Amino acid sequence: MLLAQAIEVLRPRSELDNAELRDVPLPIYDGDIEASTGVPEPARRLADRIAAADGLVIASPEYNNSIPGGLKNCIDWMSRIKGQPFKGKPVLLLGASPGPYGAVRSQVAWRQVMTALFAIVVPNQVLVPHADQAFEADGRLKDPKTRAALEKACAELLRFAAAFPRQA
Repeated sequence: MLLAQAIEVLRPRSELDNAELRDVPLPIYDGDIEASTGVPEPARRLADRIAAADGLVIASPEYNNSIPGGLKNCIDWMSRIKGQPFKGKPVLLLGASPGPYGAVRSQVAWRQVMTALFAIVVPNQVLVPHADQAFEADGRLKDPKTRAALEKACAELLRFAAAFPRQA
């Protein structure tokens, strides 16, 4: 729901491409698979979409105080592609959790991974604690301060995308 709100904020000011992890079926990363058959085609297709983008929003829950394994696996496969797609890409991190910390621990892990891939992580982040209670029935954020923080973070992503244009 948080990503849907970000899309609503960004849509009037940008062209969007929304990728769902469930549409990118991948085996668990294995260097032997990579050596024998290369990076799987679903990872290559997603990497091409990311490379074509001016910026990236990663909306992620927190699992066991970190990044969800399936999403990390997808990132790991794409990082193996020559000219990996995250390099120089502005990235906005969003997180929601039913707990009191709003996915803050996963955001630390995300920053570490994205920095290692030479992405430009937008300093603003949006964390939604008690996510099970944070949204209206129609999916809108209940708290106006959280909505304002999301709008500000999305504006920063657009500013970063303009300041760091993608390289051909």
